[in-house]
Amino acid sequence: MSIVVTGATGHLGRLIVSALLRRGVPADRIVALGRDADRLAELAGSGVVTRQADYDDRASLRAAFAGAEKLMFVSGSEVGRRAAQHHHVVTAAKEAGVGLVVYTSIVKADTSSLTLAAEHRATEEEIRASGLPYVLLRNSWYLENYTGQLPTYLEHGVAGAAGDGRVSAATRADYAEAAAAVLTTEGHAGKVYELGSAPFTLTELAAEVSRQTGTDVGYTDLPVEKYTELLVAAGLPEGYAAVLADGDRGLAQGELEVPVDDLAALLGRAPTTLAEAIRAAR
Repeated sequence: MSIVVTGATGHLGRLIVSALLRRGVPADRIVALGRDADRLAELAGSGVVTRQADYDDRASLRAAFAGAEKLMFVSGSEVGRRAAQHHHVVTAAKEAGVGLVVYTSIVKADTSSLTLAAEHRATEEEIRASGLPYVLLRNSWYLENYTGQLPTYLEHGVAGAAGDGRVSAATRADYAEAAAAVLTTEGHAGKVYELGSAPFTLTELAAEVSRQTGTDVGYTDLPVEKYTELLVAAGLPEGYAAVLADGDRGLAQGELEVPVDDLAALLGRAPTTLAEAIRAAR
């Protein structure tokens, strides 16, 4: 019996594999799935079992899930195609008789108006309807969405369409550690966890960047349409820019803010804060 991790060649999936190993799961009981053979070969170096599988290929998923006690279902990254891809995952998991499905969703998926939430909501509903035991990990934004832009902030400031809304962003590593905790301890089946760290506004983000760098960084709040135009002008595809701007619209309305309790409880400690993440990224 094993723990199967989908999307293991991506950022979050790799961190979950590492967190499982740190928690003492034997490497030969971890099955890392992905499409990229070269990245899978890198993971194989840690001793874990690797299998090629594609969310578009249900047969490959069913074969990869064989013997799985638990499935760590990391959501796909292809916005607009995820509902169909996730259907393949859920169907294959049911056919393989997986004992527990742990799915990475989005905060407040059942009520959120975010464009990104629709596919997650559909997947959650399908998982529930499948009859499989499940755990829903509803993750807020990644802190890396912000710390990865430090050079841009220092040159141009922070821009967005979030108003005074607060986002409970947390690090990928903290989300991964929480997932590993769920996979390696009992009592989580049927639970829904709303996960995030201490919330902050984008004005507070700019102030913290200023404090730590000594450079005066401000926040410019824009209408959603103008922020979309700014992102397109910066080189982002229009569809992707619209999704990001819609995320700020939801942020402004409180749709990305959750109490820190669930993540802290799963970690057994306080999650990484914005200030700590900026300090580490500098």
